[in-house]
Amino acid sequence: MALPPELRVRALELLIETDPVAKTRGVAALAEASRAGVCALDTAAALDAGAAAIPGRPARPELVPPRLVGRRSMATTEGRAMLVHALAHIEFNAVNLALDAVWRFPGMPHAYYTDWLRVAFEEAHHFTLLAAHLRTLGCAYGDFSGHDSLWEMVAKTSGDVLARMALVPRTMEARGLDAIPPLRAKLAQAGDEAAARILDVLLRDEVGHVEIGNRWYFHLCAQRGLEPVATYDALTVQYKAPVLKGPFNVEARRRAGFTEAELARFATA
Repeated sequence: MALPPELRVRALELLIETDPVAKTRGVAALAEASRAGVCALDTAAALDAGAAAIPGRPARPELVPPRLVGRRSMATTEGRAMLVHALAHIEFNAVNLALDAVWRFPGMPHAYYTDWLRVAFEEAHHFTLLAAHLRTLGCAYGDFSGHDSLWEMVAKTSGDVLARMALVPRTMEARGLDAIPPLRAKLAQAGDEAAARILDVLLRDEVGHVEIGNRWYFHLCAQRGLEPVATYDALTVQYKAPVLKGPFNVEARRRAGFTEAELARFATA
């Protein structure tokens, strides 16, 4: 009988997986094994990906600079499909970034790894919902181009878990809290209620994902004796993070664990 998988080793294997269906199903199986308590977890192991290509992704979509990703009117089926495809691509990258957070950084508390496995599971569910809806629009994941800005920040912060927590969930992913409500309104106005309902699921879960990033960011700042706001500002300069621009979904950001001092800065941005 095969031994149950070690969580972080299996997360790396799934990160390398190129097939989206195999990746998302594998993440679901790993999350279930973890919930059932049959999945070992070695928090101290320093794992090595060797020569493997990270992240594993299919040959399509073609990756292009963000400015070259096409946009179309929501009044057309193709336009809605392009938007749903863009969201699916973000969620596929989010699966990979959560898996990367699990395997890459040793020495964190047990809950850190199960938190990020939960994120991977929920992002995989989001991708599956969006990919299925895309098929109802006569398209498939990979039919349109995509950009890689989210993963670029994941790669930049691969050497420091503090920078990763600061600049991926708290910065890149938190933009989804601001962007989802107007996108939902556009889809609903165009009559695509099924897509609008999927975005409701995304917003609900993304609040939790950003909260996980916030919680571990503040944990690491406390552990290292760092002041969180000043440290965040320094990291955005060091890693050339995107400058945040409003409007901001302040209430969603509050539920996601941003402090009142941070929210006050968003309110005046």
